[in-house]
This record gives sequence, C-alpha cells and structure tokens, in this order.
Amino acid sequence: MSLLQRIAATFFKVLTALMFKVDAAQLAKVPRDGPLIIVANHVHIPEIPTLYVRLLPRKVHGMAQAERVLDKNITGKILRLFGTIPVWRGEADLNALRTGIRKLSEGKIILLDPEGTRSHSGCLKKGRPGAILMALHSGAPILPVVHYGSENYSENLKRLRRTDLHYVVGRPFRLNAGGQRVTSAIRQQMIDAVMFQMASLLPAQYRGAYADLNTAPYKYLDFAV
Repeated sequence: MSLLQRIAATFFKVLTALMFKVDAAQLAKVPRDGPLIIVANHVHIPEIPTLYVRLLPRKVHGMAQAERVLDKNITGKILRLFGTIPVWRGEADLNALRTGIRKLSEGKIILLDPEGTRSHSGCLKKGRPGAILMALHSGAPILPVVHYGSENYSENLKRLRRTDLHYVVGRPFRLNAGGQRVTSAIRQQMIDAVMFQMASLLPAQYRGAYADLNTAPYKYLDFAV
C-alpha cells in the first residue's frame, strides 16, 4: 500500500470504530491469499470502508457506478485511491468484467454486491445475475460475507451512540453449470442459489426475498474448494 492509502485506511478504521461496535471475529475465516470473490449484502455506505479496512492486508477491489468513481469530488478520489473498478450501468460492461478477472488472476479479492443497491432496511433484495459472469469466467471461489444490525446507524449517530454491526462468514464454493449452456434463466437461478447462501447466514428477520430457506437450490454450487 502507498503511504496515502495507509493514512486513509487508518482514518477509516478509526472512524468506523467510532460509528460501530464491530463484531469482526468471523472475518478471520477469509483466506489470507489466493483469488476470491466476496459476495456481501448492501445496507448502507459506511459498511464498505468498515469491511475493507478489516480485511487488510488483503487487497480488495470493489465495483461501483462509473460516474461515482470518475467524479472529481472527494468520494470519487477515495474510490480511485482504493482501486475501485468503474462499471457503466445499463450495458454489459465487458471492460469492468475483464478488469475484475485480471485482478482475480493476480490473487486479489473482488467485492461484489449482488443486490445492486442499498436495502436500507437490512433485508435482502432479489439478487442480480451480474456477478455470475465474473465467477464463471474466472473460476474463482465465492465467499459469502454478510453483516447485520446496523440499519439504524444514522439515528444512533444523532444520539452519539455506536451501533452494533455483526459479520458472519459462510463456506466458500464455486459455481458449476454442469456442462450446460448458461442462459439468462440459469444465471438467475445461480444468483438465487448464491443469495440463499447469504440468507442462511443472517437472522430470519433479515432474509427478505430469500426468507424460505427450504426452497434454496444447491445444484450449481460446488463446495469442494
């Protein structure tokens, strides 16, 4: 890491520790080396630096809307400082896909948000299949990392209270299409299987669109990682 990255990481570690009582013990399960796709739920913005700085020294690359990454404001500068990959929405961004696969080939972590947007409530939304292409083309293992309990952090901040934030880490797996052609319908089935893995790590009240774990598909998931 550069000196500027170290300074920024220290700042965000202190800031997020003031905002949250972080239960990060399970993050020790994240492999210390090798390519990895982390799929995480997306509740609010502060969760992102909270996770990033607690995975150091592992190098993590997130993906964000290109307009935000390329903006000249402070947010854009911070995103670029930490190697965020810009993604152009509304199209199949093959450049972002290739960049993510290249980072994985270098042994880095790609952090993906299958929901595609913040839930605010903490309850899982329907997963979008964009993450599936990167997993299939790279062959990298997928690791579910979820958090819960911090959906009301802004209200607590107004009262100068820290908010509990709990991380839970699941089992790594790879996607396996079983030799069949991966259609858009199959990609959706695959992302639903991934989302159910995330849901199984959350307390019942946060499972949202994936509340019924009895319907979870497993045929595309290979846990022999």
